[in-house]
Amino acid sequence: MDELIDILTPEGKPTGKTALKSEAHQKGWFHATVHIWLFTKDRKVLLQKRALSKKVFPGLWDISVAGHIGAGEGILESAKREVFEEIGLDLQQEDFIKIGTRIHQVQHANGIIDNEHHHVFITELKVAVEQLTIQKEEVDAIQLFELSVLKDTKNLENVLLSRFHDYYVSVYTAILNQMQSS
Repeated sequence: MDELIDILTPEGKPTGKTALKSEAHQKGWFHATVHIWLFTKDRKVLLQKRALSKKVFPGLWDISVAGHIGAGEGILESAKREVFEEIGLDLQQEDFIKIGTRIHQVQHANGIIDNEHHHVFITELKVAVEQLTIQKEEVDAIQLFELSVLKDTKNLENVLLSRFHDYYVSVYTAILNQMQSS
């Protein structure tokens, strides 16, 4: 879906300009996204299998929920909206624990230039996976994996991308720290 998004500087500051997501990806303009990783108390992480119709990483088991922040939309508001849209889970803003922001710069073979600031959150999944409803246009399936999949991606086919291993390990560590502190 092509949506209007805010254009950022490489440092993540607002430029005051907006553009369609497709144009930002074509021209390589920086913009913001949210990544939400859902975990369970029994050390599992929810991953989604990206729809085969997706332009980037189709069919890959990936982040629980991710999406672009709409023009004028707040970061937490976007995180809440994306979780509801993609898996039908209605969370409150206080359920989201921000663990950082990362700069992501990738040129894809299909011409998409992803220059993004990912606002990364973790949150506990407190309902059964069977109670979730996936958005068919975005998601082919959802499944719980052992949390260790975030640090042991090397031997798995079509589950996460080994080139982002350091990122996944940082999420793994943040989830473990959160579980130990709660």
